[in-house]
Amino acid sequence: MSMVAESARDFWLSSGHHLLDRSEGGGLVVTPEFLKVYLARPEMAPIPESGPQERKLHAALLDNPREAVSKQRLSLVEDADARENYQVWLGFRDLLLAHPTLEAAYRAFFQAKAPGQLLVPPMFLDQLVHLILRNMLDGTDDPLLVRAAECLFRTQKVSILEGGILLADEEVVEQSARTGGFGTLGQLIVESGTPLRSVELDVLNAENAAAYWERSDRFDMVLDVSFSRPGLDALCRVLERWVVHFTTIKVSIQPVQTISDERWSWHVGLDAEATRILNAMWDGEDVPQADLARVLSLFRLEFADPADMLDRVAGRPVYLAMAMGEDKTLRLKPQNLLTGLPFADRRG
Repeated sequence: MSMVAESARDFWLSSGHHLLDRSEGGGLVVTPEFLKVYLARPEMAPIPESGPQERKLHAALLDNPREAVSKQRLSLVEDADARENYQVWLGFRDLLLAHPTLEAAYRAFFQAKAPGQLLVPPMFLDQLVHLILRNMLDGTDDPLLVRAAECLFRTQKVSILEGGILLADEEVVEQSARTGGFGTLGQLIVESGTPLRSVELDVLNAENAAAYWERSDRFDMVLDVSFSRPGLDALCRVLERWVVHFTTIKVSIQPVQTISDERWSWHVGLDAEATRILNAMWDGEDVPQADLARVLSLFRLEFADPADMLDRVAGRPVYLAMAMGEDKTLRLKPQNLLTGLPFADRRG
């Protein structure tokens, strides 16, 4: 193994990808340095009130983040909240260490018969997606691809303007709304009730694309995913790469405006809302217009080799959808492509 190489265009330094090794097959491999980052989090680091057993455990794990911790040893930690935090982190750590790569651990978590038995905070899973995408896109020189990939691990706020569909990072939008874009001073002004001008975020386009690289960890550029726009095409390419990165199976994904297929045989929602709406359509229900209006895009996915599909649907297209919630947010679930596509049984 060798440390992850620097790409021609470095981005997402906040992912921590520099702390990981890369396997011969190209997957990401956990290192002690990577695990130590979690031990430095506020939820894990000792505080003045921490007891001696908690401090002893933390010091031991800093010395050897792979060290086994028995239930009895964990029970000695004095504070109940600290014990729970360690239990959650140790379960997550053991999941990562039980598999050769982060990619394998991520897929195994969702393919387990009862993944709920292991409590992994959604934030940890989003961090894995962040890292896996950083690895998958290493070396790319297309900022549209990288910006589109943000949608797979960061919640997006949706704006529909004159028929166009714009995605902005929810956290960035909320921060801008609180401060008016003027930082701490702006926040104080907002809290005092003084109105501020609205902040306009930059929509990523050909003219400002080069600026993305230095701003990549700010997540502050808007993606246009209107039908036939380059941003939606970039999202399709990211989803294609996601599938092949995990399975080596090649698929093609294209946006479509409607599903008019009398032989519609398989579908996958890319988020919870889209799954609910597609299931209702599949069942022949009268879907309310308000629900249909929340569908941001439909897609047609085709396998390059029908032999990679379940026999009963081999050669048939798979329809995908993404939809915003009532709060106008988009929360993609990239694991749905790994667990929901009709892969041939032999590929598992």
